[in-house]
Order: sequence, then C-alpha cells, then structure tokens
Amino acid sequence: MIRAAIPADVPVIHALVRELAEHERSLEEVRAGAEQLREALFGERPAAFAHLAVDDASGEPVGFALWFLNFSTWRGVHGIYLEDHYVRPSARGGGHGRALLAELARICVERGYERLEWSVLNWNRPAIGFYEALGARPRDEWTVYRLTDGALAGLAGPAR
Repeated sequence: MIRAAIPADVPVIHALVRELAEHERSLEEVRAGAEQLREALFGERPAAFAHLAVDDASGEPVGFALWFLNFSTWRGVHGIYLEDHYVRPSARGGGHGRALLAELARICVERGYERLEWSVLNWNRPAIGFYEALGARPRDEWTVYRLTDGALAGLAGPAR
C-alpha cells in the first residue's frame, strides 16, 4: 500500500532518510533533523512531499519516496524530482519500490507534469537495473554539479 505521508510519519521518514544515507555510504552527511523535515513537508509553505510504502500485513512503513517539483523551460510544465527513493532491505522484492514510482508517475499524469527524474549512484547496479527495467533511461550526456558548504558560501560572497 502506498499513501501520502502525514505529520505523524516524520520520525519514521527521518529514520528512513538515515537508513538510505547509511546504505549510500554517506551517513555522516545527514544534517537534517526531524523538525527540519517536518517544516519542509508540512510547514506553512511545503518544499517537499513524501509517500510511504506500508506493509499490508503489519501496517509498518517499509519504504518512502521524498520528492519536490521542478520545472522544464523546454516543456513549459512542472515535473517531479525524486530526491529519495528507498525500501528497507527486508522488504525488497515485494513491489514496494515499483509501487512508489507508479504513484509518482500517476501524480505526474494526473497533474500534467511531463517528467519524473532522479539521480542514482553509479555503483548501485541493483538500483540501476531496477530503474532500467521500468523503462527509465540514464541521461549520460549530463553531469550533475553541486555547490555546498564553503564553495557555496564563497560564491555567494559577503552577507548583505
């Protein structure tokens, strides 16, 4: 079962974010706390949205998708950027990951969004195989760049 997250889900979403970061060998990079997630997802001006995959038998969340809207100047419409997509190892193979993506695809079609995009680590061959089996294709000609920390502050210059 897939459902939209509610405020009471924030602690489990935070735990899943940390599990994903550990899986991606980057736990030390997680700085967001549960309250930051609560504000981002359910504050006055939500910046992101989340859906949970819930085990039918136990009712426990076993995975999540956290996403936000992007915009294509070429197509002139919004799309969804999937920031996080994770299913606990014990629940993999049960269709939860596919169901989460299918829900986001449904939202795209229903709202007239024309893209569902995400990034995947080059070493994560199981994820790459899973995504390609769904029909997703890599954008090999594009390289993601990122400014963070000191580089971001340096480019921004002195505070005004």
